Amino acid sequence: MKLRTLLFAPADSERKVGKALSSSADIVILDLEDSVAPSAKEAARTLAADQLAGASEPGRLVVRVNPRDTLWYIHDLAAVVPHGPSAILLPKCTGPDDLRALDHHLEAFEAASGRSIGSTGILALVTETAASLADMSYAGVTRRLQALLFGAEDLAADFGISPRSADGTLTAPVSAARAALLVAAAQAQVSAIDTPWPDPRDPVGLQRETEVAVRDGFVGKLCIHPDQLTVVREAFAPTPERVKWAESVCRLFKESPSAGVLMLEGKMIDRPHLRLAERILEAASHA
Repeated sequence: MKLRTLLFAPADSERKVGKALSSSADIVILDLEDSVAPSAKEAARTLAADQLAGASEPGRLVVRVNPRDTLWYIHDLAAVVPHGPSAILLPKCTGPDDLRALDHHLEAFEAASGRSIGSTGILALVTETAASLADMSYAGVTRRLQALLFGAEDLAADFGISPRSADGTLTAPVSAARAALLVAAAQAQVSAIDTPWPDPRDPVGLQRETEVAVRDGFVGKLCIHPDQLTVVREAFAPTPERVKWAESVCRLFKESPSAGVLMLEGKMIDRPHLRLAERILEAASHA
């Protein structure tokens, strides 16, 4: 699954969903949670199922269900899983037990609807509450897990602070959670996806934050408006210089497959450099 640009669309708005589907977003997230009022939850669920059933590109569609501790959660899964979303986005994930439960629920609904077991992936928002930071041991929990997602806004609200300082940098506890997520994603060998930039009218702030995300190892960013997609996509595309370096590294190791350490332009490169080079080339292939 290509996870560079992920665009939210409230599932109860056919107009906004249509706009998102016609955009260049890699993934369109049909949202049943934050952007949908309690009174509209059932209608949104039905519309999301209809969108999935009639989708021309089902691989682009992910559904953010309501949190596991709500009455809506299990009904959301029952409605959408039979129609084959690429993945379920689990919000307010409080730890590995939430992922294990979702894995079991997905298996049950896949089996009941005749879908292949394991065909539904999981994206997990794992930093939306202070309690969720206590256990981020997601390695080996489920093979469905494709990415850990960083959410700054809800976490800051739980702390009772603003997520960002006046200059746009993340405040201390939010920044600490971001670092913890990057470590957890690396341990679980899954992608890390960055938090949305909250102001679609501020492309400069978005670009600045996205460039930092690229530097630190995120592979994509959540978006809340189609106008954010181009900035994010371009920021995550490797520069020609990085691609050239990565091609040289891969070529050297291909020529010397048993080597542990090689030299490139006078600098030592080893197996971790090869893994980085492969990641750069993979990102370039999605540009």
